[in-house]
Parts: sequence; C-alpha cells; structure tokens
Amino acid sequence: MNSSNYPNQKFDHQHVATGLPAAGFQQQHGHVHQPTVGPWSSGLCDCCSDCSTCCLTYWCPCITFGRIAEIVDKGSSSCGVSGALYFIIAWLTGCACLYSCGYRSKMRHQYMLKDSPCGDCLVHFFCESCALCQEYRELKSRGFDMALGWHGNLEKQNRGLAMASTAPVVEGGMTR
Repeated sequence: MNSSNYPNQKFDHQHVATGLPAAGFQQQHGHVHQPTVGPWSSGLCDCCSDCSTCCLTYWCPCITFGRIAEIVDKGSSSCGVSGALYFIIAWLTGCACLYSCGYRSKMRHQYMLKDSPCGDCLVHFFCESCALCQEYRELKSRGFDMALGWHGNLEKQNRGLAMASTAPVVEGGMTR
C-alpha cells in the first residue's frame, strides 16, 4: 500500500467499511508504521476565511461542537446530544473547553494533525471559538458536509458510488 493513501485522508466510507488501518497508518507486510504528522488545512486564526462557520460558532457554539463531535465519533454520538452536553457544561461551569478539547485531541489522532500552536486543552481554553472554527473547517476540507452529519455523509458517499457504477442510459439508440 502506498503511504499517501492514509495520511490526512479525505472522507472515504470504503476505508471505514473495509477495516483498513486508521487514518495516518500504513500496513505493510504485517507491520503497522506510523508516518509523520501533517499540518492543519487552515490556521487557528483563519476564522474569517469561512464567515458562516465563524458566525455559527460565535452565536451557537453548541451546534458547531455537536457537528464536529458526531463526525469525529463516526456517528456513535449525535450532534444534538453532544451539542446539548456542551451547552450544559458551558452553562454550569463556564468552561465548555473541558469537554471540547478532548475532541480536538481525538480528531488530531484520527487525521494525524500537528499539535499546534500548543496543546489541545490550552488552545480550547484560550481560544475556544477559534479552535472550534478550525476543527469545523478541517472536516469540511476533508470532504464532509457538516450539516449532514456522519450518517448523511455515508449515505451521500454511497449514492455517489452507486451512480458511478451504473452506465448512463441512452434513449433511442444511435441515429444520424
């Protein structure tokens, strides 16, 4: 297998369905090798490069976080439940970063991203909105439609493969 197949990979349901090694890992001759980590697709302070995500995160960070959590958890948690937990923790403690920094770590490990500019919890503690926007942009750049969630993205991917595998129908045959 070529190592370029896995580091920083885009969304691919076949990778999930076939049980291939996790993103960023390459299996060769029975051994799993860990390649070097890669950069984020955008910077931490590039919030204005995607104004809709920036506004969503500023006004409703629980929605941004819920969408991120559902994708990072590969559909095992829902956007609504994760977003509600985020809201409750923020309301009770004022420190939703205690919850969200764990998802940044999980996402970094899944996609082999650099731990930059500092540790995950520090990034979320000092710049929660910027961290959420960066994570959201990262998943979008990897081909996820964040509004669809994990299962919606799987369905969309499956429909695309099904359509590609069928030949187009030509009506009326060939004429001159």
